[in-house]
Amino acid sequence: MPQILERNFPKSKIFLWSATSILVIAGSAGSALGHDLPLGDGNISSQPKVGFVFSCQQRFNPNAPGARASGDWLGKTTWDPSKKPYVEGSVNWPAEISITRTGEKRIVKSNNLPTHPTGVFPIQRNDPVYKYDRNNGRITAQDILIELPAVPKIAASPSCVAMGMIGFSITNAAMYNALDARGDDAPAHEMQDRCSGHPQQTGQYHYHNMTPCFDDRRSEPGGHSDQIGYALDGFGVFGIFGENGEKLKTADLDACHGHAHTIRWDGERRDLYHYHMTDEYPYSIGCYMGTPVKLPASLSGRPQGQGEGGDRPPRRRQGGQGGQGGPGGGPQQVISTAAAELGVSPQQLRQAVGAPPPDFQRASQMLGIPAATIRQAMQKARRDR
Repeated sequence: MPQILERNFPKSKIFLWSATSILVIAGSAGSALGHDLPLGDGNISSQPKVGFVFSCQQRFNPNAPGARASGDWLGKTTWDPSKKPYVEGSVNWPAEISITRTGEKRIVKSNNLPTHPTGVFPIQRNDPVYKYDRNNGRITAQDILIELPAVPKIAASPSCVAMGMIGFSITNAAMYNALDARGDDAPAHEMQDRCSGHPQQTGQYHYHNMTPCFDDRRSEPGGHSDQIGYALDGFGVFGIFGENGEKLKTADLDACHGHAHTIRWDGERRDLYHYHMTDEYPYSIGCYMGTPVKLPASLSGRPQGQGEGGDRPPRRRQGGQGGQGGPGGGPQQVISTAAAELGVSPQQLRQAVGAPPPDFQRASQMLGIPAATIRQAMQKARRDR
């Protein structure tokens, strides 16, 4: 039987469960940042390279939406996070997250509302940071359902990271790469709240760098950091301290911003590759060392080049016919009707059953609903459409 942990946060309920171990989420606490950090503007590579982001997107619009101005925290080649202002306010959210180990799979289900307070978004006109960044994104719940390998393997060669979600934190926020829509150093330029997070245009709250609202108790042997989340290739993402309790720098890690040594993984000591956060650019994952899962656009987060930090409203998708969920009552209508019957969102059901033909056993594992019940609900939806 899986072990289950429930911990309560303000207006939130968090579940982390595994067949062999439990990850522990801790409360808010600060982590010291260095001063005069190297500025990462333009450090984009078309191949793995230490200190760079191996980005799938190689061309960036220098006039894309984003921060409008900067202050005394930003120099020509360095920036000082201690001088940078943050988005004001303290808003609590009804966070819901479960991380489940089932056989060879790890399943992440989440509403992407953080376990810690956030600033007020959209950024208000009376907030001092409004003169720098007019991010009009509004934090909204997301239907996150991700199936990762429980014990990931190193791929034949590293692969690039996309814009949008590249990992997921156990503080219930998405993890993005270090770049803003212009290809610049996002943590240095964009306005974030006290927890180093903000929403993009469709409301997905995310980090570009280490959040100070994760309490890294450094409970691993030697003062090694605790795990903060998972990359989309299944490998763990840990805090900023290494094997001997030393604070890691980018130069201490490989091109993907990680290394391999013995860590605790699902309750066992295992020699396994993992990523680390650092104060220095690129802050988190520079490339994937494993094979990332493919996410539908609805889960990955809207590309940053189309709205994050800008003043333009999101473009709404128009319903179509048949399979696009329009008046034709096609596959999308079947999914929507069955999802309502099962008490899950259409997005969760669509992700769980996969491409036709539907995999009911897989869906059962991901949703925690008997396969026969899912099959019956979809068959009934087809008959009734």
